Amino acid sequence: MLKNIIYITSSIIFFFAGIIVYGIILNLREIKLSEAMKQKDLAQITNPSIIIHRKNYTLDLYSDSIKVKQYKVVFGRNNGFEKKSKDDFITPIGNYKICDIDTNFIYYKRLKLNYPNIQDAERNLREKRISKVEYITIVNSLKENNCSYDYTKLGGNISIHGIGKYNLIFKNLPFVFNWTNGSIALSNEDIDELCSVVHIGTKVKIIH
Repeated sequence: MLKNIIYITSSIIFFFAGIIVYGIILNLREIKLSEAMKQKDLAQITNPSIIIHRKNYTLDLYSDSIKVKQYKVVFGRNNGFEKKSKDDFITPIGNYKICDIDTNFIYYKRLKLNYPNIQDAERNLREKRISKVEYITIVNSLKENNCSYDYTKLGGNISIHGIGKYNLIFKNLPFVFNWTNGSIALSNEDIDELCSVVHIGTKVKIIH
């Protein structure tokens, strides 16, 4: 009985170790942002913007109209199409902006997005998911702080962020594992690269 337990446990450990090693090998093929810029003959990133493809699990960084580098990302643990509430764990689709940069976040660093934006608020007011008071609160917060008010039925705190202390494990998974509250997650090293070139006001488009 004990031998069977040891055998099964060892098999599981070796299996997951093999997965991580395979993921490490895949990640070794990725180039740094500096090298990607060199390949595009760019001395610096000007007018940065981001396009996120939910279907492909990718984040594309642009300098003006030039796509500089593509990153692997994961999303909210519910893969639904439209975000309707703070508790559905769906990554929203729409046009947003970075409204705050936090370099001391639980998941390492984050680029907070202005979700819900005015379009989100207007649509959900029409569909009676939020009240008029909540709509006004969201709009006023966006006008005053650039970031939205997080505590309506639509929620908030949607951002592009790192992984944090489990970075070594999660960044080397060779398969997609959606785990966030609806935010967009990528490795700590990748969020470092983004933080070095984007700024408050950088446009972020999330498409299906």
